[in-house]
Amino acid sequence: MPVDPATRAALVEHARLSIKKGSQSFSAAARLFDRETRERAWLLYAWCRRADDIADNQDMGGELGDQSDLGERLALIRRLTALAFAGEPTGDPAFDALGVVAAEVGLTPQMAEDVIAGFQLDAEDWRPRTEADMLRYCYHVAGAVGVMMAVVMGVSPDDQETLDRANDLGLAFQLSNIARDIVEDDAAGRCYLPVMWLVEQDIEPGQHTKPHHRKELAAMAARLVALVEKHEAAARVGAAKLPFRSRWAVLSAARIYGAIGRKVRKRGPEAWNSRTYVPRAEKALYGVRAFLSAVINREKIPEGGIDWGIADYRPH
Repeated sequence: MPVDPATRAALVEHARLSIKKGSQSFSAAARLFDRETRERAWLLYAWCRRADDIADNQDMGGELGDQSDLGERLALIRRLTALAFAGEPTGDPAFDALGVVAAEVGLTPQMAEDVIAGFQLDAEDWRPRTEADMLRYCYHVAGAVGVMMAVVMGVSPDDQETLDRANDLGLAFQLSNIARDIVEDDAAGRCYLPVMWLVEQDIEPGQHTKPHHRKELAAMAARLVALVEKHEAAARVGAAKLPFRSRWAVLSAARIYGAIGRKVRKRGPEAWNSRTYVPRAEKALYGVRAFLSAVINREKIPEGGIDWGIADYRPH
């Protein structure tokens, strides 16, 4: 059932403030969208942020809280999400926001459940054993959000090929984050590198960030960045089907996150002496290049083709 304009406007404003506080980068990127898409992106972000905070028992991505009642919190997320998809009031504006955007663009409960599964993996301190495990993790925590964002940007929920490429963008983002944050994650007691990679490098458990293993760490980061570039190239191909302003936003984000990974690779063993970032002027340059690419709209299919999709990253 359609939401009255005043209620929708209030939810949009709540979502705008949520993204402004929770993610300056996402807030800035959303400016490239047309107004309708931008508002819908805000509404989706509000749900993602709130659900993540409930799962981690935190506020706006802050310090993790007590995890002893994880099952109850995940059940709450799923219950409120189900109410949102049913068009029922949830008592939480972030979940009501999901209900609005889902009704407007055709988001499905399965799409939301794939994202919730990522919250569960993080909250359970899950760690990947193989590269395939790592990619499945990346799908749930980032690729699945990319799929929902693609639908927000106008992609049909039935256009599996384009949704697969939207997933690629999320994978590229998360893989870049993993490469950049290896030491930071270790300090928080987390490791997203596959156990088998560490075994192949003959690294003792829990020792991968120690100074005497920086050469091996740099080699694994380079391996991550190779995956980033594979999925980045595939995502750029999928962007061809998006409306111009959304295509520009996606191509800008792909270039910026790809640059983060490539900077990590270039810095080698020194990549974690300080945080790797893309300066504002460089981001602007990538935005200009992305604008030109969006105008030309002739992205090439990567060498070797594309023969993977979302189904490869969901549990079998």
